[in-house]
Amino acid sequence: MSKLTKKQKKISEMMEGFTQPCSASEAIKKLQEVSKETCKFNETVECHMSLGIDVKHADQQIRSTTVLPAGLGKTVRVCVIAKGVKATEAKEAGADEAGAEEVIDKIANGWFEFDTLIATPDCMGMLGKLGRVLGPKGLMPNPKTGTVTLEVAKAVKDAKAGKVEFRADKQGMIHVPIGKIQFSYDDLMKNYITLADAVLRAKPSSSKGVYLKSVYLTTTMGPGIKLDSKNVAAEVKENMQ
Repeated sequence: MSKLTKKQKKISEMMEGFTQPCSASEAIKKLQEVSKETCKFNETVECHMSLGIDVKHADQQIRSTTVLPAGLGKTVRVCVIAKGVKATEAKEAGADEAGAEEVIDKIANGWFEFDTLIATPDCMGMLGKLGRVLGPKGLMPNPKTGTVTLEVAKAVKDAKAGKVEFRADKQGMIHVPIGKIQFSYDDLMKNYITLADAVLRAKPSSSKGVYLKSVYLTTTMGPGIKLDSKNVAAEVKENMQ
């Protein structure tokens, strides 16, 4: 059995007595406390949820988005595939790149200097040939996530403001960043509550039994803290008022 590193020992000591599922409020405070003492960089805070859904059924697949009120603490590079006026609208809204054939050619030649790709419906046909490249990277525009739209200005502003996508994987798990550990406690709570509310609202009507099976908050290099999943809805309601 390998020995614990100095950092692992410190984390273990700080987590002593913190073994029972808790509220998001308690978890965020503890993660900030641990990170301040054990980590030298601004870690990402992540939320991991296990959902009581069967993704084999089309009506139980979950894929949606929400805009985190405090953002993600990073610059989001946005590329828009659009023609004429819509390309101009995208640029004016803050898109880092906007255009049609010329931008598609750049991507086809290996250019991927963007985090989010948005397209107008009339340009989706041209993007089809890049499906094998964009799909595996999670960059293919999709109407369900608001990245295929005529409202390009709004889509660009939302992406820049901290729009995140949550999508259940084959195991019914959702993994979403909710900000940086050096955010204020209030900003991390706002972001978590916004995400949890969106996931609760996305519950499929055909999903029976327990919907939130488990919820964890963690940081890039820190411990995972289990939340009281039975209390998530109540905590969301309390903080949304």
